[in-house]
Amino acid sequence: MAESNLEVQGYIVPSEVPTHWYNIMADFPEPMAPLLNPATKEPATKEDMAPIFASHLIDQELSTERYLEIPEPVREIYSQWRPSPLIRAARLEKMLGTKARVYYKYEGVSPTGSHKPNSSVAQAYYNKLEGMDKVTTETGAGQWGASLAMACAMFDLGCEVYQVRASFESKPYRRMQMHTYGADCYASPSDRTESGRAMREQFPDTSGSLGMAISEAVEVAVKNPKAHYALGSVLNQVLIHQSVIGLEAMAQLEAAGEGTADVVFGCAGGGSNLGGLALPFMGRELRGEAPRHTRIVAVEPKSCPSMTEGEFRYDFGDTAQTTPLMKMYTLGTDFVPDPIHAGGLRYHGMAPMVSHAYHLGLMEAISRPQDQTFAAGREFARAEGIIPAPESCHAICGAMDYLKSGEAKDGEVVLIGISGNGVLDLPSYDAVLGD
Repeated sequence: MAESNLEVQGYIVPSEVPTHWYNIMADFPEPMAPLLNPATKEPATKEDMAPIFASHLIDQELSTERYLEIPEPVREIYSQWRPSPLIRAARLEKMLGTKARVYYKYEGVSPTGSHKPNSSVAQAYYNKLEGMDKVTTETGAGQWGASLAMACAMFDLGCEVYQVRASFESKPYRRMQMHTYGADCYASPSDRTESGRAMREQFPDTSGSLGMAISEAVEVAVKNPKAHYALGSVLNQVLIHQSVIGLEAMAQLEAAGEGTADVVFGCAGGGSNLGGLALPFMGRELRGEAPRHTRIVAVEPKSCPSMTEGEFRYDFGDTAQTTPLMKMYTLGTDFVPDPIHAGGLRYHGMAPMVSHAYHLGLMEAISRPQDQTFAAGREFARAEGIIPAPESCHAICGAMDYLKSGEAKDGEVVLIGISGNGVLDLPSYDAVLGD
């Protein structure tokens, strides 16, 4: 293993972008519960999902193959910023006085500053391949909306985004980012859709939620035969696309002489960043190929604790109850979380893949309040120079609490997923920390 000193730090980047995505469906010891058609309560078929998603994406959603080839046009775009760096957090180690070795996988180097393009590029590519004119979506803090807008611009597709009202009003720069890429962005719930109007009538003062925004985007897509819907998290296809994060991190840790991570911390909202980072580690261990055991810890917001306080059951992915039913940890589709600044984590449920892993006892989950997460993000920024996204602050907070507790053993390798940078979220830092 690498020596514990300040010289062992910096970027660790393998030479190539992964050629395949990873699908943990092939390695789970027990199969996942299927998506259900809400009308028949039978397993959802490709035909059931055809009005919403591109054909290739439905195939990925239902696939049990371990590895799925990344199309060359997608891989070519990935290569603009991938492989993303794995960075030794030596200054953070020194600040905390820990003898653990801390690394972070930094997704903030993408054009939009987060991990979201890993899936948006793939989804835009497949929709263009199928002859669509437009893609609709929801977004919370705006990272997904901006990333899909970017991908649609690259593939000459229209893009219509419904952004949770709380973030639409508090994060204007992400809206400007979407407009720059050519997308249309509307505050949700809006008066543009039947579901939006119904929600505004029922909750006239609502700050919105991802579940509400999903309902609007799905409605628009279903009514337009030349439009499809794209989801930024939760679905199997999204976590499959995001697996490039964990696949790269495993190769990078091996290149650093660490073998693997002892503990992985990831932020948890819908599950895309957490799943993308952690599930490749989990799958390797399930196959009996891991150098040693890796603990996986999900860190979710105290105000939206789907894993730590939710129920594991079938539920809809949206407030208007139009999506297929998914077996997941959920707080209920009518749950509207407080308008916290980590808008990307304000979702009532957890990805079925992550939920299944948690239900099987393959990972852990904790929650942290907003003020603690931002304080941890500020400490991280002062040590490492990178201002993390509010969502990423949750993973940092969980990891720092662990390192400060003295529970980490000498020489233990701790990996933190940094899902994006927080440059456009500085007003949120100011609002929470007040300095």
